[in-house]
Amino acid sequence: MIPHFTAAEKAVHYPDPEDRKAFLGMKPYTKLILLILFIALFGAAWFQYFFFGLPPDPAISFLSQQVDEPIGFPLWIRLSHWVNFFFLLLIIRSGLSILYDHPRLYWNNSCKSNSSWIRFTPVKIPLDRPYTAKEDARYINPIAGLPGYKHTVGIARVWHFLTVPFFVLNGAVFISFLFFTNQWKRLVPVSWQIFPDPWTVFVHYATFHFPVNVDGFYHYNAIQQLSYFAVIFILAPLGMLTGIAMSPAIENRFRWYPKLFGNRQSARSIHFLVMISYCVFIVIHVSLVAATGLVKNMNHMVMGTDSAESYTGLYIGIAIILMTIAFAILAHWLSWNKQRALQKLQASTNGKIWKYTINRFKAKTDYEKKDITSYFWLNGKMPESSDWKNLAENNFADYKLKISGLVENPVELSLEDLKEMGKEQNVTMHHCIQGWSGIAEWGGLPLSRIIALVKPDPSVTTVAFYSFGEGMYGGVYYDTHIIGNCMKPDSILAWEMNYEPLSLEHGAPLRLRVENQLGYKMVKWIERIEFVRSPKNLGTGFGGKNEDDEYFDLMADS
Repeated sequence: MIPHFTAAEKAVHYPDPEDRKAFLGMKPYTKLILLILFIALFGAAWFQYFFFGLPPDPAISFLSQQVDEPIGFPLWIRLSHWVNFFFLLLIIRSGLSILYDHPRLYWNNSCKSNSSWIRFTPVKIPLDRPYTAKEDARYINPIAGLPGYKHTVGIARVWHFLTVPFFVLNGAVFISFLFFTNQWKRLVPVSWQIFPDPWTVFVHYATFHFPVNVDGFYHYNAIQQLSYFAVIFILAPLGMLTGIAMSPAIENRFRWYPKLFGNRQSARSIHFLVMISYCVFIVIHVSLVAATGLVKNMNHMVMGTDSAESYTGLYIGIAIILMTIAFAILAHWLSWNKQRALQKLQASTNGKIWKYTINRFKAKTDYEKKDITSYFWLNGKMPESSDWKNLAENNFADYKLKISGLVENPVELSLEDLKEMGKEQNVTMHHCIQGWSGIAEWGGLPLSRIIALVKPDPSVTTVAFYSFGEGMYGGVYYDTHIIGNCMKPDSILAWEMNYEPLSLEHGAPLRLRVENQLGYKMVKWIERIEFVRSPKNLGTGFGGKNEDDEYFDLMADS
């Protein structure tokens, strides 16, 4: 189902066939580690089988034991199981779309292209011209990603952040019921035997000898218990914690937090590995459900009965899966036909939550010169206007920053005028909405001094920054910030990057830095500033060019 694109949109969202080819590239050491793990696990299992025979199945001893475990699956477990399945698929598919907007993963904050440990693009960065992170975004098929196509990270984030709270709520309800009942005994290991037993069971599976399957209605084997425990109590929390570590508002206020995972990019890589772990679990889980008695197992998780005769559970389970697929098709349609409604829904929920929580954090500069990364991705469309090009030829000697709107003292300031007002330097991390990061030094004038100079009207809530450059589909690039964020520490108009004058590619003559926000809010090639009551009368009323055209968040602190 291909949306009706304009020519400009089609070039972005539905590129030539070469870009639509699947690609997976890994560093040699990554392949080596995976190969060693595979050989070590399966090789050891087959070695034990060939030379020592199959070990005793630990499930056999269970048959003669008096078990103090719960029997069956109550309604709340069955409901939460299917609700979790529904939301997890939404999270994975939207997460894949987000990943493909910067299809490289790193263990370092520099994000230099050749330092990625895995990539999903065959593109090698050209050295003969400026190459932007936006150009590097990769096509993803809508069957795999939500919404799919290319450069759809705005709507992908909408689905991701709309879904996550419900996924977390469902998990919280499940865990609460788990420990208010005796169902926790199914999942939580209470004996040290949980360590040797899984290996014994694995040897049976790895050598294609299914272990004795004590009915899961009454008891899980060691691998089942350990894997379910890991999915619920390790993967889910780790996914949430690494997701939080990628927030600019969190990272630039609590720098110690991403260090729990190594760094910001390590957190992103771990976040990806959590997703892969979920996918592997789902494939193995579904395969074994089918292989060990599909009808009976579906009755377990749909009807709550231990029957292999009735097909009711199977039929209802298939219906649930078909309804999930139907919603996936609907979600794709909504993503390309009701984008604005989705954007508004996201803004009315998570947008308000972030506004009154993490957006209140003040950035805290504690990076040092030694932390500056060796690479900093270019992004945004270079200005093509003759005005900017003429100014650039004269090294911006004739540049005047126009500041107007609802202010008592509108002014026009040259670069020299701005420099005479003072200079602040800080070393901070840049967070792009696409996923890459970079640490740089920025030198420039605190926005608080601009605000003090022009004296905005008390009714002003918003500051708009206009660029000489254009948006992806044309039109002047602009973005807005609430005046409170402009007053925060480290919010500056920068004319310096890494102790050198700002380069043309990185935003000369001026670029914005508001360190609790994502990168697209940091307008480059600034032409003028306007103080307004609300962003609703600017552009199409959503607070910025990317917010207007690509449905990005107005509040970009997460």
